[in-house]
Amino acid sequence: MSILHRARFTVSAARLDQLPAPTVAEVCFVGRSNAGKSSAINVLTNQKRLAFSSKTPGRTRLINLFGIPDPIDPDQALGFLVDLPGYGYASVARNTHEQWADILGGYLRERSSLAGIVLLIDIRRGVTPLDQRLADWIAPTGRPVLALLTKADKFPYGQRIKAVTAVRKQLAAIGALYTVPFSATHRIGLEEAGAYIENWISPKVVP
Repeated sequence: MSILHRARFTVSAARLDQLPAPTVAEVCFVGRSNAGKSSAINVLTNQKRLAFSSKTPGRTRLINLFGIPDPIDPDQALGFLVDLPGYGYASVARNTHEQWADILGGYLRERSSLAGIVLLIDIRRGVTPLDQRLADWIAPTGRPVLALLTKADKFPYGQRIKAVTAVRKQLAAIGALYTVPFSATHRIGLEEAGAYIENWISPKVVP
């Protein structure tokens, strides 16, 4: 069983200073509103409603941490999956956009326990200007990035491969970038993505 399947909700935070001390590996999930972030977290953890998917895109404004218990000491966390607020939804007020940018940018740049970033991009939209802005935040940190091209079931295989090539080219500024076509509903790319995330949390899991 994947260690991700043991993930449990731990805490929500509205600000960076409300997060627990950075002691164990964290893998954050970030993406444009409606890119399928909650669905990805739920299928990767084999749970139906671990991550809340609002019917109103852009409504979730909290940082949510899901702890993965240490198999040796279940009272201690082996690591955390971190669900960051979605960004870029048009109906949200400008000052709220700016607040989210501060939270996202601050977490990505300053969180010392951040082991890897899962960037979710709707395969049908490709890299939007907002995705590119986020990539510009990430690149200087040197953090490894797993780009999940969500809703990959909407494209035939050949078109998926072309999309992967295009995203790699557009996000070339991110040095450690790995790109996977992904679909939560059709479980495309699930094992590959899960192995990457597990290895960030506990390098002993994957050779």
